[in-house]
Amino acid sequence: MTDSMEFDPATLNLATARARHGELAGSVIRTPLTRLASPAVAQALESAEVYLKLECYQHTGTFKARGALSVARAIPEADRAKGVTAASAGNHAIAAAWAARQLGMGAKVVMQSTANPFRVALARGEGAEIIMAEGGLAAIGEAERLARDEGRMFIHPFEGINTTLGAAGVGLEIMDDIAALGADAEAVVVSVGGGGLISGVAAGVKLINPGCAVYGVEPVGADSVSQSLAAGKPVTLDKVDTIADSLGPPFSLPFGLSVIRAYVDDVVRITDDQILAGLVVLQEEGKLAVEPAAGAAMAAALGPLRERLRGKRTVILICGANIDGETYATLHKRGRDHVAALLEQT
Repeated sequence: MTDSMEFDPATLNLATARARHGELAGSVIRTPLTRLASPAVAQALESAEVYLKLECYQHTGTFKARGALSVARAIPEADRAKGVTAASAGNHAIAAAWAARQLGMGAKVVMQSTANPFRVALARGEGAEIIMAEGGLAAIGEAERLARDEGRMFIHPFEGINTTLGAAGVGLEIMDDIAALGADAEAVVVSVGGGGLISGVAAGVKLINPGCAVYGVEPVGADSVSQSLAAGKPVTLDKVDTIADSLGPPFSLPFGLSVIRAYVDDVVRITDDQILAGLVVLQEEGKLAVEPAAGAAMAAALGPLRERLRGKRTVILICGANIDGETYATLHKRGRDHVAALLEQT
């Protein structure tokens, strides 16, 4: 990674994060922060206060709306008539189409052939023209071709200052809402895909309170950020193998990685069985039906992060819930077999 790819404190700081949050405030939802009333989770974390930041209630069903709109608003007026493109396993395509519609732009989005039909329908419902492609890299390549051949503006799924600034609003809201309760957050847990969400959340949190720990969580079968941090440069995976397709970008990129390196305390890895157990815990203890990516954050809090979160005022970010009932039921059934191990581990 070269120094030129590092984030610049002149463009990513508390003032710029708050300014962007204010610009987006009339268009995105200030999602709820609610205390988790769960004796089982409280016992596992030794009476820690646990809060859930419910980005599953955001427009489009995930946090992605924030970054997509932040990027779309930065497109010059002269270029907006050409429309936008994006590449995604689902959630980012939906968000990019939604953002384009807010600004009166057309959207032609590329979705992976493995994308859940429910998500494809949601993207189409936002007015997008859909193109299917094989795999993450192939989908991004096709979106880049559309940008090159049709002049469309490419809304990247996770990389760049505007994406990070959009996601920073989540971190700002967490810290401001906890402060409004007369308390301070001591730890925030965030699921990690390509790094767009955690880069923004960590910046928003740390720029307000450097002492608040920020932890990321990746599937063991899609750990590009963990491997990139260990290598000191972006890494591309040979393959991706995880039930949490929202967390499956096969690579990380320089800007987001530099923000993560500056502001994230650690990134841990968990198995698919743990992820699905976390999904079940959120349904049974939090009364939330979420997608696996959101279950990952709960699983990490109860799993590899448990010792570090004991007794701590912790916020778990619920990143999204775009999942159909049939798929959810199948995943819930599988995850149910692993809940006891997640809750009872020492």
